[in-house]
Amino acid sequence: MVFKRLLGSLGVGGPTVDTVLDAGAAVPGGTLSGQVHLKGGSADFGIEHITLELVARVEAEFEEGEREGVVAFERFTVGGGFRLREDEQRAVPFTIALPWETPITELYGQGLGIVLGVRTELSVAGAKDKGDLDQLAVGPLPAQEAVLEALGQLGFGFKSADLEYGRIGGTDQRLPFYQEIELTPAPQYADRVNEIEVTFLASPGGMDVVLEADKRGGLFSAGHDALTRFTVAHDTVHQQDWRALVDGWLRQLVEHRSAYAPAPTYGAHGHGGGYGHDGVPHHDGGHHHDGGHRSGPGVGTAVAAGAAGLAVGVVGGMVAAEVVDEVGDFFEGDEDEGDD
Repeated sequence: MVFKRLLGSLGVGGPTVDTVLDAGAAVPGGTLSGQVHLKGGSADFGIEHITLELVARVEAEFEEGEREGVVAFERFTVGGGFRLREDEQRAVPFTIALPWETPITELYGQGLGIVLGVRTELSVAGAKDKGDLDQLAVGPLPAQEAVLEALGQLGFGFKSADLEYGRIGGTDQRLPFYQEIELTPAPQYADRVNEIEVTFLASPGGMDVVLEADKRGGLFSAGHDALTRFTVAHDTVHQQDWRALVDGWLRQLVEHRSAYAPAPTYGAHGHGGGYGHDGVPHHDGGHHHDGGHRSGPGVGTAVAAGAAGLAVGVVGGMVAAEVVDEVGDFFEGDEDEGDD
C-alpha cells in the first residue's frame, strides 16, 4: 500500500480527472455548470480540493516586442474533503459564476479567435495535479450583441479580436486584461479612420463601451488615436435605437477635435448623463435575447466571413495575473494530457 501511494504521488496509478462542461455558450456574469468526473487509482486517495481555474490566452507588450502568454483570472473550489476509493468513479457537479468582464469567444456561433479555458486542479495528499483543460465558449450579453449588430448595420466589418494584458485608464476594469474587437471602417468613415477598436467592460450595473479610432492623418497633420467611452444599462437593451445611438458615438469619436471625448451614460430613455472621461489611454499597466428588435444584416455576417478559419494556436503554462512566456499547444493535443 505504501508503494502504491508513492507511485500515485508520481502520477502512476493515481486518480484521473475529466471535467465536462454543460453544452452551450455561457455569457459574462452568467453561470457555468458541469461535472468533474473522477476515477480512483490503484489505491485509496484523499481528495483535498477540486479547483477550477479560468484561463485566457493574452498578448502583452515588452521592450523586446509583443509576446503571448496565458493568464489565470479566476479560481473556484468546487469540491474536496473526501476519500476516493480504489477504482471508484465519482461525479462532482458544479455551478460557478463567470466574471462580468469575461471575454466573448463567439458571436452567432462563429468563433472570434479568442481562447478561454477551464483547467481542473486536483489536490491529493498535498500534491497538486493540473491535469484537465477544457475550452470555454462565451457568447455576448444582449447589450454587447446590440452594439456589435449596430456596427455591422452601419457598414463596419470584423477584422480580428484579441486579449491585451494591461488596463484601460479611467475605468473600473477588474481583470488584468481586456478584449479588443477590431473592425474595418464603414465607407462613410473610411476617409478618416483606418480601423475602430471596441472594448466592453461589463459589470452588474451596466456596461462601459470603449471606442478607439486609429485616425488617418491629413495633408499637414499626422494620424493619431482617439478614444472615448460610453455607458449603457443592461435593462435598456430593447428600448434603444442602437443603430442611431452607436452612429452618434462614432461621429463624436471621429469628428471631435480632442483626442478624448466625454463619456455619457445612457439610461432608460437614452439621455446623456455626465460620465466624464479622464483622458488616460490604453496600456497603463445569461442567454441570448430573443430577436425581433433589430433587422437587416449586421456584424454577424461580417464575423462569419472574417473570422472563419482563424487559427486558434494557444500558449502553454499559466500563473495568476501574470503572463507566461512558455509557448506551446494549449487545447490541441489536450486529450492526451487530460488523464495525467
